[in-house]
Amino acid sequence: MATAKIAVTIPEEVLEAVDAAARERGESRSGFISSVLRAAMKARSDAELTRRLDEIFADPGVAAEQLRVADEMASAGTDWSDESW
Repeated sequence: MATAKIAVTIPEEVLEAVDAAARERGESRSGFISSVLRAAMKARSDAELTRRLDEIFADPGVAAEQLRVADEMASAGTDWSDESW
């Protein structure tokens, strides 16, 4: 994976906390910051997906159809216990 060097200015107490967290995890500062940034980007993407799904299910017709299908599956005795969602 290609990398790039950057320079950022952060408060000293934040840097101290980052260094402590990286040490606890046995990671370098750069590795820890990269992990945190990846997690933040994933959370942002997940939040956008949730927002879009909320928008879809806010439509009363879609919500009613989903409830109808769920009721139909429940009455058919569909066993979802083995699903690994």
